Amino acid sequence: MEVDIPASLEGERLDRALASLTGLSRTTVASLIADGVVALDGRVASKTSERVVEGQVLTARLPDAADNTPQPEEGVPFSVVYEDEHLAVIDKPAGVVVHPGNGNETGTLVNGLLHRFPDLAEARPGDVERPGIVHRLDAGTSGLLVVARTQDAFDTLVEAMASRHAIERGYFTMVWGELRPERGSIDAPIGRSDRDRTRMAVRTGGKEAVTHYEALAYVDDPSMTVIRAQLETGRTHQIRVHFTAIGHPVVGDKRYRGSRAALKLDRPFLHARSLKFVHPVTDEELEFTSPVPGDLVDVLRTLHVDLDLSTLD
Repeated sequence: MEVDIPASLEGERLDRALASLTGLSRTTVASLIADGVVALDGRVASKTSERVVEGQVLTARLPDAADNTPQPEEGVPFSVVYEDEHLAVIDKPAGVVVHPGNGNETGTLVNGLLHRFPDLAEARPGDVERPGIVHRLDAGTSGLLVVARTQDAFDTLVEAMASRHAIERGYFTMVWGELRPERGSIDAPIGRSDRDRTRMAVRTGGKEAVTHYEALAYVDDPSMTVIRAQLETGRTHQIRVHFTAIGHPVVGDKRYRGSRAALKLDRPFLHARSLKFVHPVTDEELEFTSPVPGDLVDVLRTLHVDLDLSTLD
């Protein structure tokens, strides 16, 4: 491959830039650099940490595309909430990565989907390396997401996702501190952090992002707020970044200042509880909910939170 470094990657590490441009994992990219098959402006690059400059010509001898095509795998944990010949609604447990990349080459939801739905291997709707994936959940986030099984369904669902209100996504979460007022919205643009390009942040020039929320319960010691959140947009790490930006990071979120000694949790307290959308082919209105996982229920019980989880929606 040969490509000019775009302005969006100015100052980025070489390994991250190449991974971004090719979709290859950082591990694969590091191996390519070590093998001497990556060059900048004709000079063989030897350091993964080298910073790239806008306009530089990046060349690389890439492995065959087939080497990076995810394969079906049995045993990947997830539940199928709904399925037909056009799409499926999946309930993903925390800890499962949605698609291969960044050192997670196997054991992802995509690998499991290819085993559960063999037709995905043939159709590959949307992306050869991420077949059917209309939207994502972070590895530490549990809950619902919709997967397309045909290209037409994929195109329609992606368009619906972009139109904001066509696909309604509700989340159950808990944040540090007493969040007031009880209802509100966070309207703040999100983009990549200038300090750490693997993190997102509220920043000028970022993409528009809107999160609506409602406080469901308050915890006094330590001070926390149980919340129902609704996404109007779907930016990377949106809920986690938005609540951190207003001083109320998601409990258990190590990446965005939510991991604290007052309460130990192995993952962010964040669950994609509800999903509502119009079927891309039949025009039927579909609505699904996912029970709050046991690890989060246990936290609420430990904190003596009196909340009827069956009435969240």
